[in-house]
Amino acid sequence: MGRLENKVAIITGAANGMGAATASMFAKEGAKVVLTDLQEEKMQELVSVIKEKGGEAIAVKHNVASGADWDRVRDETLKAFGKIDVLINNAGITGDYTKSAELTDEEEWQKVIDINLKSVYLGVNRVIPIMKENGGGSIVNISSIAGLVGSGGPFSYTASKGGVRLLTKNVAFNYGPDHIRCNSIHPGTIKTPMSAPSLSIPAILDRMLQGIPLKYVGEADDIAYACVYLASDESNYVTGAELAVDGGYSAQ
Repeated sequence: MGRLENKVAIITGAANGMGAATASMFAKEGAKVVLTDLQEEKMQELVSVIKEKGGEAIAVKHNVASGADWDRVRDETLKAFGKIDVLINNAGITGDYTKSAELTDEEEWQKVIDINLKSVYLGVNRVIPIMKENGGGSIVNISSIAGLVGSGGPFSYTASKGGVRLLTKNVAFNYGPDHIRCNSIHPGTIKTPMSAPSLSIPAILDRMLQGIPLKYVGEADDIAYACVYLASDESNYVTGAELAVDGGYSAQ
């Protein structure tokens, strides 16, 4: 308890899955949490649960690929809590696993890049000036094992997550003197609503488990714990790092 006391955190894609788990855990650790997503009803349900447990949270409807929406999220966060200490860029979508480079059409490519990569650019672009005024902060970008190895996901998804990885390092290098840390987390196979359809098919699940040394699928809380560490003062000397939370998949 209290590892994030007095910190204000924006968490995108917070209606369910890893984002919701992270929001819940952050509130438990004392953070004031701003949940963003397009799914307003689910966010409000989670906000109510957080408040019932004594936490502080608000929800803001948010298209992460929209600069205007990012302006609104920033402004509503400052209005509610007066500062921004932490940004968790979690929102994302997957691509079509059946489509290699030659089969990926421009529409799918652009949609995945906008939601997975452009959104991270917009997030850091909007919060860095605020963090500089505050004297520092922590940005955590959720990439993927597909941002580390070429076999981790669909073509467009892999490209977007690789971009998140190096965007993270660029921010870490350029804003270290401002005491702004920026790290990426690279989840492997995690139980979330997005992965549920695939994990429900025994043949696909068995194939996934063959590539995971720990031989089991991760939980959303596994990513939330990593986010807590990187958002907290415990990681004060950690920036530009890639934290794989993948059961050992990327060790191959």
